[in-house]
Amino acid sequence: MKETTKTSRTAGYLEKLFRKLNAKFFAGEEITEPIITVQNTPDAYGHVTVSEIWKVKGEQKHKLNIGAGTLDRPIENVCATMLHEMVHLYNMEHGVQDCSRGGHYHNKKFRDEAEKRGLHIEHHDKYGWTITTPADELLEWILDEGLTEIDMNRGISWSMPTVGTGAGASQGGKIDKGATGRKPSSTRKLQCPKCGCSCRATRAIRIMCMDCMEQMMEV
Repeated sequence: MKETTKTSRTAGYLEKLFRKLNAKFFAGEEITEPIITVQNTPDAYGHVTVSEIWKVKGEQKHKLNIGAGTLDRPIENVCATMLHEMVHLYNMEHGVQDCSRGGHYHNKKFRDEAEKRGLHIEHHDKYGWTITTPADELLEWILDEGLTEIDMNRGISWSMPTVGTGAGASQGGKIDKGATGRKPSSTRKLQCPKCGCSCRATRAIRIMCMDCMEQMMEV
């Protein structure tokens, strides 16, 4: 795959991710593709709009935004953000209200639908069922697809932990100001110390490069 070091390629990659996630996790009832943007999203990883604010060839579309300062997170976290927002779009298309309190508080309807779609959801006291991490099904799918990280982001640190990857249908999840530290990746990369060939795994494993007969090391 071409390196995602230009905004045009990054936008195209995000559109590709959306279509792949749509086919995998919404099979048979795919959601309408929104306009995908990369813009600053203060205190959040992403958001979708309640209204269909874009018009394309006479058709109204929602906007799904991925925060410009969070693009180079591990790919499983970017996918979880995208999938989180896609669940909001799915619920909107089916007339399901999954948020309240101005679009910030995620209710159990959101949790239940998200957990059908490869996500693990935990509760936050202020924002409800919004703490989003990739479940094993999503992690395994990412490995099978061979998806790679995005190699660019706007110069804003995403290392601040958040309470979720996105939030209500109007804006993204808020940063927990009281927490510290960086959330580790859910997968690990292993590399042959001799030839540099690499692979990913969802747990600690012992694996050998059969070309070099060397044990792969976690990097």
